[in-house]
Amino acid sequence: MREDLLHYIWKYRKLQVSNVYTSTNEPIRIMEVGAHNLLAGPDFFNAKIVIGEQLWAGTVEIHVKSSDWYAHHHEQDPNYNNVILHVVWEDDVNVYRKDNTIIPTLVLKNYISQEVLDTYLELFQQNGGKFINCGHAIENVSQLIWRNWLERLYFERLENKWLLVSHLLLESKNDWEKVFFIMLAKGFGLKINGDAFYEIAKQCDFSMIRKIQNDTLRLESAFFGLAGFLSQDIQGDDYYNSLKKEFEFLSTKFLISESQVQKPQFFRLRPSNFPTIRLSQLANLYFVQRNIFSKILAAKSIEELYRLFAVSASPYWDRHYTFGKESGSSPKKLSKKFMDLLIINTVLPIKIGYSKHFGEDIGEEIIQIMSGVKAENNSVISNFKSLKVSFPSALESQAVLQLYNDYCVKNKCLQCVVGHGLLNGKA
Repeated sequence: MREDLLHYIWKYRKLQVSNVYTSTNEPIRIMEVGAHNLLAGPDFFNAKIVIGEQLWAGTVEIHVKSSDWYAHHHEQDPNYNNVILHVVWEDDVNVYRKDNTIIPTLVLKNYISQEVLDTYLELFQQNGGKFINCGHAIENVSQLIWRNWLERLYFERLENKWLLVSHLLLESKNDWEKVFFIMLAKGFGLKINGDAFYEIAKQCDFSMIRKIQNDTLRLESAFFGLAGFLSQDIQGDDYYNSLKKEFEFLSTKFLISESQVQKPQFFRLRPSNFPTIRLSQLANLYFVQRNIFSKILAAKSIEELYRLFAVSASPYWDRHYTFGKESGSSPKKLSKKFMDLLIINTVLPIKIGYSKHFGEDIGEEIIQIMSGVKAENNSVISNFKSLKVSFPSALESQAVLQLYNDYCVKNKCLQCVVGHGLLNGKA
């Protein structure tokens, strides 16, 4: 037996409602089950229950076994002093209040239909090595319910991405432009170099970026120098030596030096994702798009965002991937796929966080933008596709990643519309 099922049964009144008694044979009438508390403290607040002839108002705590009360040390927590009913599956010990009176206990297994239990067990026994518990039924969920659930999941995922941003805002005393620069740098680094780029950007005084933004060479020299790429001697490479000279100047003027964090890596990366290329593209973005943060906030469509990110690395990189080694000629533009990653992981979490900070609701705008972004393709998405789940856009793929990581993997089926629907016979 799992506690989440007991929560579900209580919350949605899936128990026998007449002729219900406490473990000491007092009649119970459930007037209000209360509000489900997902934070610390008792499980349900503001419940109203008649026990015997007395109406009680207070909190309800739910456990698999009565003894879990003591295993969780609730007897030491004053937040549990106003529990009016202890709801359990198995009553294995009496639970007392501070005044030594017994807290009334309801033993749920005496009042639940076998049908509810069988449906629940079937949900979890279906797995048997399968991808997710409800794989046999997910395609039968109403499209309206499924669409609303995916939108909720997508905004949950945005909230999760926002946590790092909110931490940076505290550190920077609400310097939104600086925070956006740091998060954008992290995005340019992708998975392999994201942390290295993030640390480099954090060590880069953003007031310096503002002052040198009208000079691409200086921007690049700052980024390459901080990344530790300008410490070699390369004869005959005018571009490299100009960068090195500029970084020496910036080091003196702005008191910056090579970052002490791990240097960006080249290993296991495609040449188009080499840190040299990505840093040059980032520098050119800040050169071409002055006040980029304001422009990002003003952008209302995916097309506007694509235009903002339509930049290339400097001409030197047309024939190079690393310093001093020539390659075949090809402009190093930001691809649409790469722009999509920046929009999904950096731009939209910042946009919605900024709007919420100032009390604005841009949810519909975010949905419209995401609906224009192509869905990602990875193993999780592929497995859902095999269950006949469709992905018209990145909104659906991002939502399903949230579903899989925060619900399916953790067996939180009863907090998902699919599992909920199965227990209600609607999926």
